[in-house]
Amino acid sequence: MVNRLTLVRSTVAMHHWGRSAVVMFAAMAALIAPIAEATAKQARRAQPAETTAPREAGEPIMAIVSIKSQQVTFYDTEGWILRAPVSTGIKERETPAGVFAIVEKDKDHHSSMYDDAWMPNMLRITWNGLALHGGPLPGHAASHGCVRMPYGFAEKLFDKTRIGMRVIISPDDAAPVNFSHPTLSLFMPKAEIVADAPATAERLAREAAEAAKAADEAKKTAATAARELAPLAASLRKLERIKVRADAAVVSADKALAAAKTDQARTKAEDRKQKAVAKAAELATQLDTAKADAKSKLDTANAAKEAAKAAQTKKGGIAKAALDAKLALEPVSIYISRATQTLYVRRNTHEPAPDGGGEVFDATIEVPVTIRDPGTPLGTHVFTAVARNDAGLRWTAVTIETGDDAKNALDRITIPKEVLDRIAPAALPRSSIVVSDEPLSKETNYRTEFVAVLSDQPQGGFITRKPSEVVVADDSGWSNDSPQGDDGFGFFFQRSPNPNPSNTRRGGGQFFPPMQGGWW
Repeated sequence: MVNRLTLVRSTVAMHHWGRSAVVMFAAMAALIAPIAEATAKQARRAQPAETTAPREAGEPIMAIVSIKSQQVTFYDTEGWILRAPVSTGIKERETPAGVFAIVEKDKDHHSSMYDDAWMPNMLRITWNGLALHGGPLPGHAASHGCVRMPYGFAEKLFDKTRIGMRVIISPDDAAPVNFSHPTLSLFMPKAEIVADAPATAERLAREAAEAAKAADEAKKTAATAARELAPLAASLRKLERIKVRADAAVVSADKALAAAKTDQARTKAEDRKQKAVAKAAELATQLDTAKADAKSKLDTANAAKEAAKAAQTKKGGIAKAALDAKLALEPVSIYISRATQTLYVRRNTHEPAPDGGGEVFDATIEVPVTIRDPGTPLGTHVFTAVARNDAGLRWTAVTIETGDDAKNALDRITIPKEVLDRIAPAALPRSSIVVSDEPLSKETNYRTEFVAVLSDQPQGGFITRKPSEVVVADDSGWSNDSPQGDDGFGFFFQRSPNPNPSNTRRGGGQFFPPMQGGWW
C-alpha cells in the first residue's frame, strides 16, 4: 500500500514538474527569439549592400574586388561611384588575387565549362575563364573562381565599362589614395604633342594605307615580270640547243666537203654547207635577239623586285609610325616585375584578334629595368593617372600586397630613359604603372593587358583551369602551330629567340611567355 501511494505521489509530482518545465522553456524561448532575430539582422546589415555615391558619376576607370569583404567597388577619376556585394571562389576554386584588366565583354554569355550556365553581362579578365558577371549571391564565397555580382548591378555597369579597364582583386580591403612621386612626375604630357596626336595619327594612317597599296601593286608588278621570265628562259634554252645542233651541222658539212672525191659530191657538199651556215647564222641572230630581250626583261624583273622590296620596307616603316601615332592616343600601361627584372609596356590597338575574341594589345616595348636591392620585396602597387592637372597628371596608388611601401618601391626603380622619351610626352589619363614582385602570369598574351597573380594567395579557381591557347606571330604571320594569314600584327608581337626566365620568386604556376626580343 505504501509503495502504491509513493508511486502515485511521484507521478503527480512529475506531471506538475513537466508543466512547469514547459512554461519555463516557453519563457526562455520568448526571451531568446528577439535576441536571435536581432543578431541575424545585425549579420545581414554587416553584409555589403549596393551603394551609389551621392554625386554624378563619371566613366569607371577601375574596379577593386575585396575577397575579405566580398565586395566590389568601382571608381571614376574622383573616387568611388558604385559598390555591391559579390561572391568569389569557394575553397579549392578560389578567385586569384592580383592585377587584371577587362579583355572581353559579352552581354549574354553562357559558360563553356559549367553546363552552359548563364553568366549575363560578362566582363572577362582572363582567357582561361575568369570574369566578373551577374550571378546568384548567397552571402558568401560560392563561385568556381569568377566574381559574381548582383544581376541588376552587372547589367547597369555593362555599358559603362570598356576593354582595358583595370580590375584589381585584393585579398583584403584596398582603395586608391592620392599619390605623388618624382618618378610619376616624369610622365609629363606635352600639350603640342597631345594636341597634334589625332591629326598625326589620321595622316599617318592615310599614308600607311597608300604605302600598303603601293607595296601591293609593286609586288604584283614584280610577280608579273617574274612570270614573263619563265617562258622566255625556256625559249632561250630551246634556241641554244637548236643552235648547238646547227653548229654541229656546219662542222659535219665541212668534213663532208673535205672528203668529197668527185665534182658531183663536192657540189652537193658545198650546197649542204651553205645551207648549214645560213641556218646557223639565222639561229645565231634569233638567239642574240632572244638574249637581248631576255636581258631587258630580266632587268625589268630585277628592278620590279627591288622596287617591291623598297615599297615593302616603306610600308613597314610607315605602318610602324602609324601604329605609334595611333597608340599615342591610348593610355599606356607599364608593368615592372622584380622577379624578371623587366619592364613591359602594353597599349590597346583596338584591332580584333586574328583568332576571334578580344582585341590585340601592342607589346613592342620590353626592356631590362634596374631595381635597387633586388632581393628585397617591393610589394604589389598599382599607380593610375586619373586626370590631368597643372603638374601634368594626377595619380592614385593602390597597394594589395605589402613588401615595401609604395613610395619606397618607386624610389628603388629606375625607368630607362629611352622608354620615358618614347611614351612620357604622350601619357594620358587612365595610364598606369604596376610594380610587383611577381612575374607576369602565363595568361598574359597578345589579347590581354597584364595578368599578374599573387603567388602567396590561394588561386585554385585559376590554376585548375585549362590554360588559354596563345597564338604567336612570326615573320610569316600568326600561328598556333597551324598556318594563319598575315594579319599585319607580326611587327609588334613576335616570337622571342630568347624566352624570359620563369618565376624566380615563389611557387604559383606562373611564368612569362615568350615575347619580342627587341622593341624598336
